[in-house]
Amino acid sequence: MTSTVEAPDLLAAIVAATQRMVDERAARMSLDELDRRAAGVEPRPGFFREALSRTDRLNVIAECKRRSPSRGVLKANYDPASIARGYERAGAAAISVLTEPAFFDGHLDHLVAARQVTSVPILRKDFVVDRYQILEARAAGANAILLIVAALTRPALTQLHRAATEAGLDVLVEIHELSELPIALDAGASIVGVNNRNLRTLAVNTDVSRAAVDLIPDEVIAVAESGLTSAGDLQDLKRAGYDAFLMGERFMTASDPGDALAGLLGSAGQ
Repeated sequence: MTSTVEAPDLLAAIVAATQRMVDERAARMSLDELDRRAAGVEPRPGFFREALSRTDRLNVIAECKRRSPSRGVLKANYDPASIARGYERAGAAAISVLTEPAFFDGHLDHLVAARQVTSVPILRKDFVVDRYQILEARAAGANAILLIVAALTRPALTQLHRAATEAGLDVLVEIHELSELPIALDAGASIVGVNNRNLRTLAVNTDVSRAAVDLIPDEVIAVAESGLTSAGDLQDLKRAGYDAFLMGERFMTASDPGDALAGLLGSAGQ
């Protein structure tokens, strides 16, 4: 008799670790103190969304990411400020900075470093489970945060979306199954990311993006994420209805991420 062993749920592990780390940070700096720090940073609501709405270019959200759970270390000599500067020069519509430490070797300081040298919108890419992280993002200079439908209950997703909006941040609400789209829209999402990577198993299936785009309302910004490697991929998905594309590993495994982005956009005629 054979038995099957379920694959570990990576998303659940990351969410649990994130909540512990948030609690630890909150013990060192109170929510009230963090709120005061965040209030000292002028928000730019709509800045991220507007950058993804342009129709005269391929809107690439280029990612700063040292490591991924699926591929290990992507960039041993990781300098987020230098990478972000290169992305901006190459024509990135926005920059995503991984700040999750346990599984991606990220840190909020990486976002701060990128903010100091670039003027394009910055997305805090993390597993946001608490309002504390939203205030951290604003205090660090982020213009947007990520909320993952599969990582949150419906009430939590709605509450965090509202809290981010009230803090002057845009919100990229991520789905990786078609059944999650109504949940994202019900929570108030005006930007929906369709992740081709299953966050529980790390398997990639670009058919997810192609199936989802027709279901996303026209007034909602549609972002394709993961598994994108070529200008042709982006052009095909733009024709299908996507407004923007989040790409990381394609650039981070290159010797110069900014040059890799410039080459991609150049091959697309931009």
